Order: sequence, then structure tokens, then C-alpha cells
Amino acid sequence: MTDNRQSDQWAAGRIAFVTGATSGFGAAFARRIARAGGKVIATGRRVERLESLAAEFSPGSVLIRPLDLGDTSAIKGVVEELPEAFAAIDLLFNNAGLALGLGKAPDASLADWDEMIATNIRALVHVTHAILPGMVARNRGHIVNLSSVAASYPYPGGNVYGATKAFVRQFSLNLRADLLGSAVKVSSVEPGMCETEFSQVRFKGDNKAAEAVYAGMRPLSADDVTDAVEALLRLPDHLNVNTIELMPVQQAFSPFAVSRDS
Repeated sequence: MTDNRQSDQWAAGRIAFVTGATSGFGAAFARRIARAGGKVIATGRRVERLESLAAEFSPGSVLIRPLDLGDTSAIKGVVEELPEAFAAIDLLFNNAGLALGLGKAPDASLADWDEMIATNIRALVHVTHAILPGMVARNRGHIVNLSSVAASYPYPGGNVYGATKAFVRQFSLNLRADLLGSAVKVSSVEPGMCETEFSQVRFKGDNKAAEAVYAGMRPLSADDVTDAVEALLRLPDHLNVNTIELMPVQQAFSPFAVSRDS
């Protein structure tokens, strides 16, 4: 067993498969691994962003694979057709996900609900199912699933988004139960308010609405969350962090809401 807590080589020799590597947490994590000496399989829909990411590093560090997670039939093929140098994946960062809209349930778009379920749940389990058997066979690996504080704390308009992230959290814990006896780790990372493209996607390009979410406070950054993920990956092999929850100092929990008759 290795204790890599103090090692600057914590990523050396590791191969990370990253979903949603074109922006936000995914791009930050991909860069962090590659800079620390690991290899990255960077996936996402925006090819030009993947190419720009790969161009930052020496050949052989970042392998790009355009992938639309809405096409679950393509996921297995991408994993099975990896070149030998990238095939032994031992880090999976299930990052791709989205929130759409902030309307309350009676007024919400069913199409938005379907897309959140397809991306945040269905795609995540398909990617995991494609990669996990190889980790178990090699008895080495760490699955890091990106959940959210919305998995634990409901808020108006968070209906299906929060439910999908609660699934991610519970799925992570159930994976740990199934993997008992192997050396494969699973962690659910649950950030609070973080300024990435998240709100731009939620409000479908309405930059004014997106900026208003973070007005007057300092949210987390993608690098802040990546710092937390790196800390997990630096831990010794015998230690698994099941869940890690982080918020900006200027965010906390709402009091119970009560509807009172006048």
C-alpha cells in the first residue's frame, strides 16, 4: 500500500477518464491531473474546447474523445476502443451534469426534467458500468462522482435537479457496498454555489440571470472544488472518503419554510 499524502507524484502513472471536460470542474480536474504527471481521457461535446485543452500539454498526456452522453450507445465503444496506453483507467471523474430552469414543479418543463435525468443519472451509470469492471479486475481505482449540496438540502425550483444529485450520492454509497473486498474507492463530491457555466446553462444563456446568482458574495471556483478532489486522491490506499460537502463561507442552510394563512 502506498501513502501518497505528501507526494508531488500523486498523479504519476494514473489514467483519468473525465466526462464534461470542456468547462468547469471537468476542465479544471483534467488540467490538474495532466500537470501532476497523469494521463487524461478528456470527453465532451465541444470538440474545439477538447482540442484546446490537449494543446496545452505534451503529446501523450491528454487523449480527447468527443462524446455526447445523451448517446449512451457510444459510451461503451469509446471505453472499449481506447489505445493501450490509456486503457487501464484508474480514475473516473463523473462530472458531466446540468440543471435546467428554476421553475416550481407545476410549471416546470418536462423536457428539462428528462434532460437532467438523462445526463445526471442515465449517462453517469452507463459510464460507470463501462469502466468499473476494468478497475475491479486490476483491483485499483477511484470513482469520483460529482453530486451537489442539493442532494441533501432542497430549495424551491430544485425539484428534479436535486433529486438527480441525491441519486448520485446514493449510487456512490451503494457502489461502495458492492465493492467491499476490492481496493476500488468511491467518493461523492457535493459542492455548493460555484461560479462556472452552471448558471448560464440553467438559465439557457441568460447571462444577467446567471450573474445575479452570485451577486454580492464569493462563490467557490472550479479550482476550489478540484483542490478538494486532489486531497481525496492524495489519501493513502486504505482510506476512502464516502462523501465530501463544501460550500462558500457566504452560503449556509435556509430555515424551514412555513406557509401561514393570513
